[in-house]
Amino acid sequence: MVDVSQIWIRYDGREVLRDVSLDLRAGKILALLGPNGAGKTTLIRALNSAVDVSAGEIWIDGRRLTELSRQEIAQRIAVVAQENETKFPVTVLEFVLAGRYARGRSFGWETNEDVAAAEKALQDCDLAEYSDRFMNELSGGERQRVVLARALATGAEIFLLDEPTANLDLRHQALMFNLVRERCREMGSAAVVITHDLNLASEFADAVMLLKDGRVFATGSPESVLTETNLREVFGVRVLLDRNPASRKLRVTSVY
Repeated sequence: MVDVSQIWIRYDGREVLRDVSLDLRAGKILALLGPNGAGKTTLIRALNSAVDVSAGEIWIDGRRLTELSRQEIAQRIAVVAQENETKFPVTVLEFVLAGRYARGRSFGWETNEDVAAAEKALQDCDLAEYSDRFMNELSGGERQRVVLARALATGAEIFLLDEPTANLDLRHQALMFNLVRERCREMGSAAVVITHDLNLASEFADAVMLLKDGRVFATGSPESVLTETNLREVFGVRVLLDRNPASRKLRVTSVY
């Protein structure tokens, strides 16, 4: 579904990503981990063709990303970014419906299918009663959930999420990851998720990629990557590893 082959990205002569490769299959979630400045957001933006690759190649469903039109990219890829402040007086339903425009719709000509997809996404994101609210009246966490709803409503196959739970409470953090996991498993979608929460990555991701200084430090299953040695080397902290008593997934605790 997504193949990244040895890409390099340079800004003003500075190498931001160096020799990064990944292989993301249908139905899977990949978590991108690493300290600030490691290149995580740049990688996400490259996957959406928002930044140019200096060397290497990105393939989407067997086609070079550079060969796809903006509409084709929008149809295949949905993005949930870190900053989602909306200053225009647009309602929540209108904002989510905007995600359907990549399907060839024009504003004001939404089909019943479009409206049904938007309403279903709002319901899934615990926002059914927010349809008529204005985006600029919402809290940061509420806006973040609306942006996820728009991504789900697009019907895209690939989701790129940049710290999607940053403004969410514990309940809605779990809700967001569960929705993404269900979409991947039930509809064969795939997701790349940037998160600083190692335990959420361990709980929900099929694989994790640990970045340091623009390079891939380690990649593999959560258990093979989230080791005491790797985390001390990349983050400079000591950790204790045990098991979540409910899920039995790996659990990481920082030691101060």
